[in-house]
Amino acid sequence: MNRLKNDDRLKAELTFKEKLEDLMRDFDKSAADVVKILNPQPTGAKTASTTSTGRSKRKLKVYKNPNTGEVVETRGGIQKTLKAWKEEYGAETVEGWLMKTED
Repeated sequence: MNRLKNDDRLKAELTFKEKLEDLMRDFDKSAADVVKILNPQPTGAKTASTTSTGRSKRKLKVYKNPNTGEVVETRGGIQKTLKAWKEEYGAETVEGWLMKTED
């Protein structure tokens, strides 16, 4: 017990804990509120950039057909209109119509 009473690290931890508890009382916050503020997303939570399978979300690609002015937005290559364009004009040509890519 005497060794613990003289431990500077323990004293610093206890001082920090007391000051933190004082702040929590001053601002009417609980320990859960403090944790939520310091770590808003638990490490296991899904983010907006992941899918339900845990894999990264594909980037949104926006294509514009210069012949018709039609715009297609897709996150994958299986979009019906985009697939038809690639069959008609060729994949390389259609990739040249890519206007922008977003997350």
